[in-house]
Parts: sequence; structure tokens; C-alpha cells
Amino acid sequence: MNNTTVHPAEHQPQSKNALLDFSGLPRFDEFSVDQIGQSIPLLLQQAKDALHEVEHSTSSLNWELISLKLEVPVEKLTRAWGMVSHLNSVVDSPELRAAYNEALPLVTEFWTQLGSSTALFAVFQSLNPSELNAEQSKALENALRNFELGGAKLQGTDKERYAELQEKMAELSQKFSENVLDATDAWSYTATLEELEGVPPEVIQACLEGAKANQQSGYRLTLKMPVYLPIMQFAKNRALREKLYTAYQTRACAQSANEFQKFDNTHVLHEILRLRLEEARLLGFKNFAQLSLASKMASTESEVRDFLLQLALKAKPFALKDLSDLRAHAKLLGIDDPQAWDWTFIGERLKESRYAFSETEVKAYFPYPRVLQGLFQIVQTLFEVNIQKDHAPTWHPDVEFYRLERQGQLIGQFYLDPFARNSKRAGAWMDDVRGRWLRPDTQTLQTPVAYLVCNFAKGLEGEQALLTHDDVITLFHEFGHGLHHLMTQVNELDVSGINGVEWDAVELPSQFMENFCWQWSVVENMTQHHQTGQPMPKALFDKMLAAKNFQSGLQMLRQIEFSLFDWMIHSQTPLVEDVAVILKEVRDQVSVVPVPEFCRPAHSFSHIFAGGYAAGYYSYKWAEVLSADAYAAIEEQLQSGGTFNPAMGESYRKNILEVGGSRSAMSSFLAFRGREPSIDALLRHQGLN
Repeated sequence: MNNTTVHPAEHQPQSKNALLDFSGLPRFDEFSVDQIGQSIPLLLQQAKDALHEVEHSTSSLNWELISLKLEVPVEKLTRAWGMVSHLNSVVDSPELRAAYNEALPLVTEFWTQLGSSTALFAVFQSLNPSELNAEQSKALENALRNFELGGAKLQGTDKERYAELQEKMAELSQKFSENVLDATDAWSYTATLEELEGVPPEVIQACLEGAKANQQSGYRLTLKMPVYLPIMQFAKNRALREKLYTAYQTRACAQSANEFQKFDNTHVLHEILRLRLEEARLLGFKNFAQLSLASKMASTESEVRDFLLQLALKAKPFALKDLSDLRAHAKLLGIDDPQAWDWTFIGERLKESRYAFSETEVKAYFPYPRVLQGLFQIVQTLFEVNIQKDHAPTWHPDVEFYRLERQGQLIGQFYLDPFARNSKRAGAWMDDVRGRWLRPDTQTLQTPVAYLVCNFAKGLEGEQALLTHDDVITLFHEFGHGLHHLMTQVNELDVSGINGVEWDAVELPSQFMENFCWQWSVVENMTQHHQTGQPMPKALFDKMLAAKNFQSGLQMLRQIEFSLFDWMIHSQTPLVEDVAVILKEVRDQVSVVPVPEFCRPAHSFSHIFAGGYAAGYYSYKWAEVLSADAYAAIEEQLQSGGTFNPAMGESYRKNILEVGGSRSAMSSFLAFRGREPSIDALLRHQGLN
């Protein structure tokens, strides 16, 4: 596919503003940074004018008229700003960052004005639910709740203060994200070949090429995951592991080296917490955790806390056994006093010893193109769709574009940006370009489009990228989010796809897809040795399967630690001066592995300080109960030949994916499973029963 590539930081002459064209897909090839200042104020004004018209309408308004008059201009603003935000995450530059930050307060101000409008709230309250269809009724129910949570009932100085809080929190969250990205990009270390003993050859070669690209000799190490993780897993040099571990665990904090302290997030994160608490109290809640629960499946603070502590209680005996095994193996390796930077290395050696395979051996069978082909195959088989390459302008040469069809009809399209690079935010995520919507302005059906973003290690010059099995799981995870967005059959924008889905259920489809990475009938069809072309031997997969729950107790406690920390810092009243104090309390309660005092993971915890998971990180485990139980239905229906029952795939598609947020997550789960979720499948999948 010949995608057109754009470099957004460059100023190019154009005939039209790409941010003002909503006729089709984003015109990344015609975008330039100066268009932000030209288009966003214009779109904001159009949306504000529409809001004013609806707020002060003298005639009776129904759902369709509100959608036509208000939602159409608001959706255009959302799409344009979404394009800018996306580029800010994947091709950050000084020019783009400056333009983004200049527009951010204006956009935030409008969203606050829209969500807190008392007059608009009254218009929605006047609508008669009996005149709406089921999708519209759910959207109205959500809207009325969101108005209350958005400050529509506030008056006078309280309302003014609420608007100030929204603008300040948006600014601080963006600063937090920038500090993490800049701190990660700024750090590097030039290693010698001797220091890299034990590191896989392809990683060493990538570090060599990285040094050459930066006009350096030696081997350039960074804190990007495709370099950092293999060093921690395989480097025999303890001092090297300690150097990278220390740098990684002190990103964006005062404990980092002097030249990086300009990226310190200490004040930023504490100010975010202070403002969130003030916001919650303005809205009548005791703390931000209570505010968070107003739109989630879980209903009380104690329900979330007890859920996490119950999982910790189940996992802790297994974690203690995991730690004992690691300590015993450390002695065999001559490491008598294991430190934090040793555990990953020791664990990798123990897994190799116990199960007679290595991650390097496995990785050789997962070339990226073959994995992608295997992913598409299972999706096409189970959900009766067809995935084909498509054409669209993109923001980088690595980006691919695809379309989903069923019986020749377009369902949706997606961009896939798979590889790590500088100026690209770390991690993996799905975001929407546009949602499915029966547009009130044209009476045509708008099909959904998604961004899928990962950060895999790119292949060396002329070679295919090789994925670890964890990378494969990540790809399936994000594709699950994508399917939730793309396969919806809901025509009401506010509840189509992932819109309107409770946040602690939104991970169900993503975690559901992860399970296929452990099915031989799936794995067999997405492996091909990058040199011999042979598929993975069943014997190697059996070893992987035997090792599936290796250290699952420790891994479970690690996720619970993050979740409980997030929950506690958003439940506290009054606030403590240093979140490290709360993290220590949480670790003392649930963790079994000692951690150095200098570690400051909160300072780079973008999920909760620059993402949507504030007082919601527990959602990963909460939704994993749902996803494991949902996948158990697939397991129960596996046919003897190793294929999947199309009827079960159809049921999952219709009851989970296609309904989106048009009904509660529990209703969708009950429709698919026929009962309420049980924790048993999760414990069984992770070997904790």
C-alpha cells in the first residue's frame, strides 16, 4: 500500500484547511501546524453559536432538532481537535506542541461550558423519553447524568470556579504527559559491546544503529520499551541493569539526575489531585473516587476496595511462592542479595531453566506481518467480517490503513501505527477518528474509523519486525478495543461503539481478545520463523502454555498495587503532601517484593494523571473478571477440530460488540452469558485457584 505521509511540523502551502474538511477521512497529507490556529477558533465559535441558539430557542425542541442544531457542529469540533490531539501524541514537535497548548484552554473552556450549561440541561430535561427509541433513551439518560457531573446545577462563583478547575486540570494533565515523554526521550547511555553480554543480537544491532543515527560510537541505550525491557531481561551486567532501572524508575521526578529535573512532575501530580478533590466537593461528593463511581459499574468505594483486596488475598500465597522460587534461583546464578533491577533478569533465567525455552526463541516465530495476518484470520472467522488494506493519507510511513466489511458492505476503517519512535508517546492505545452515526444533517450513515497505536521494536534494515509474545497480546488487546468501536450497529453517536460504556467495563472486549493468544489453533496460524519460514513447533507452544502463569501471583499483586494506589490517592481526605507515603502504605499491605526508596512510579503514571483512568485503574481487573468469564463461553464451545463455534462468535458480536453503550454493560453481559459474572474464570486462567 502506498500511503501518503505527512510531517505535521512542516508548513506547507495548501488550497484548503485539512481540519475544516469533514467530507471523508482526515487529510494528513494536507495538514500543517498553522491550520490549528485558523480552524479551531472557527469551529469553536460555530459550536458556541449553536449552543446559544439551542439554549435560547423559543420554539419546542425535540431530540432530532437538538442533534441537528447542536451535535453536528460539536461533532465537527470533536473530529478536528481529535486529529490535532492524535498528532500531538504520535509525531510531537515543538511547533505542534506550542499550537496544541495554545488551543487547549479554549477547547477545554467550551467543553466545560457545554457540560455545565443549566439552560441546555433544562432543554434535555424537557424531552419526553416515551418519544425516543431505545438508543436515544439511553443517550438521554447518560446526558442528564453527565450534566449533573458536569456542573450544570452549580451557580454563581461555584460555577465559575468549576470552569477554572477544568481548564487548569487540562493544562496540568498535558504538562504531565509532556514531562514523561521528554524525560524518556532525553535519557540515553552509550554502552560498549562488552556491557551488552547476553542481550539478543537484534537488540544490540538496533542499539548500534541508534548510535550511528545520532552520530555516536558504541551502542545507544534508551528508556524506550523495545530497548529497556530486553536489557532488564537479558543483560548479564548488573551495573548496566541498575543504571537503566534507576533512570526508568526516576523519570519525571526529583530523584532523577540533575539535568532531567526540569521534567519533575511532583508539583504537577499533587496539584492535579488537589484540584480533583476540589472538583468532587463542588459537585457534592466526599472525594474524587466517589465522583468517579457515578458513571461506573461499581457503586461504592468499599466495593472497589474490597474487590481489590479480595484479589490480593487470593494472589498473595502464589506471589510468595513465586518470590521464594526467584530467590532460590538467584543463588544458582551467584546473586546472593537480589535487588530490584535483578528480578526481571532472574525471572527470565528461571523460566528458561524451568520450561526449556527463551523469549528470544519464541520471538523468532512472530514476524509482525504474519502475526497481523493471524489476528485478521481469527477476527474474520469468528465475527464474519472481511479485513482488507485500504488507502488513506497517514502521518508516518509505518502507518497502515485497513477496512472492515461484511457481505461487501463497509463496517469501519482503522489506522495501525505499530512501531516505537522518538516524539511518539509510549504505550499502546485505541482512539476514535469518528463514530458511527446516522447523521441528522445528511441523513446518511457515517461509518466508524479508529486509530490503533502500539510501540513495538521496528525491524532492522531490510528485515521484518519480530514481536515478543507480550507484543502479540498487546496487539490483540488494542484490536479488541478497535472492534468494540468499529463493529457497533448503533446509530446514535453518544452510545455507539465505546461511547457511553461504563469505564470499568470498557476493557472487556480488549482483554477478551488477549485469550486467543493462548489458543494453539490461533497461534499456529500466526507464526512463521523469520529465517526458516517454518511455523512454531507444537512442543514450543506447549512450553509457552506451561509457562503461561509463571509468576502470575507477582503479576497480579503488581496490578493490584497500582489499582489500589490509584484508588487510595483519589479517596483520601484530606490530601497527604507526598503520594509516596500512600504508595508505601499500599505496598506494605499487598506487595511482597521490596522496592528501592528512590522509585517514583507515580510521576510517570500517565494512565491516571494524563489519561482517563483516574480513580479507575481498577477497571483493568474489574473488566478482566468479565472478559475471562465471557471467554470461558468460547472455551466451553470449542469444537473437537480446534475451530471456533461461529454461533458463539455471532452471539458475542451481537450482544457485546454491536450494542456498544446503548445499554448497561451488565445487561450486555447477561444477554451473552445468561448469568452474572463470576471471578472463577479469571482465577483459573491465571492459575490462582
